[in-house]
Amino acid sequence: MIAMNLRDLHYLVALAEHRHFGRAADACFVSQPTLSTQIRKLEDELGVQLVERTPRRVLLTDVGRDIVARARAVLRDVDEIKAIARRTVDPEAGSLRLGIFPTLGPYLLPHIVPRIHARFPRLELLLVEEKTETLLGQLREGRLDAALLALPVPDEQLHVEPLFEEPFLLAVPDGHPLARRKAISLDDLADQDLLLLEDGHCLRDQALEVCAFAGAGEKTGFRATSLETLRQMVAANVGITLLPLLAVKPPVAPSTHVHLLRFRSDTPSRRIAMLWRKSSALTPLLMPLAALIRDLPRALLDPRTLD
Repeated sequence: MIAMNLRDLHYLVALAEHRHFGRAADACFVSQPTLSTQIRKLEDELGVQLVERTPRRVLLTDVGRDIVARARAVLRDVDEIKAIARRTVDPEAGSLRLGIFPTLGPYLLPHIVPRIHARFPRLELLLVEEKTETLLGQLREGRLDAALLALPVPDEQLHVEPLFEEPFLLAVPDGHPLARRKAISLDDLADQDLLLLEDGHCLRDQALEVCAFAGAGEKTGFRATSLETLRQMVAANVGITLLPLLAVKPPVAPSTHVHLLRFRSDTPSRRIAMLWRKSSALTPLLMPLAALIRDLPRALLDPRTLD
């Protein structure tokens, strides 16, 4: 008779994520010998080898990968059961794991976190900042309850709640021919080469779409790891770039030697939405939370306020 328990499944999933007994044990708040012993007991109970133990790292066997996938689903279902029970007692209490991507998080959170705390004072907000593909993986696996992402996101298993559209601005250095203007058109980007982020950032893909539409290109030899790096490269007269509007709004400090130009028409933008699993028990909480974020001050997303 197999006597596995949820704790053992937690240990196995942690080991699959960290590929190291010590780091997995730390993540589970147990000693390494305890975690190692429980994994061996689980293997004995199942009668199969789940992991290959090497001096440097841990590798999952084929059957180990299959069982980890099932274990994640079981743990996700258990979390959903707990969430249902918590929300029945107090619909707005407990914790919420919310994901957000790096080119949005630092600029949106100062505007919404105080509003969330005021509206949901008993809610513990746990924020996770990762690139889009990582957030989607964690959302599908149940490690996140919801995520703020840029559309489109093709996934029939996820509910999409549109929030707002964020315009882009063109950032140019002092001395650039466009620096004397307040507003430009997409045609002004024709034959320009823009500084862009490295692969994996959704903002890079969005900027490439704008470049393709406007007849612009990418400046070769440099790819930034963050918006702040892009901003500093513009200030240093390395090139020009697109910046999302929230990234230049207070409390972000103005950048010296950087001119921000809005688009007169056909303003390029990105659509931001909150996504969660359609099966989630947290939908009654997530809907008013999304509405709260959607109700941002209009001036915050109006590029004309920079004139």
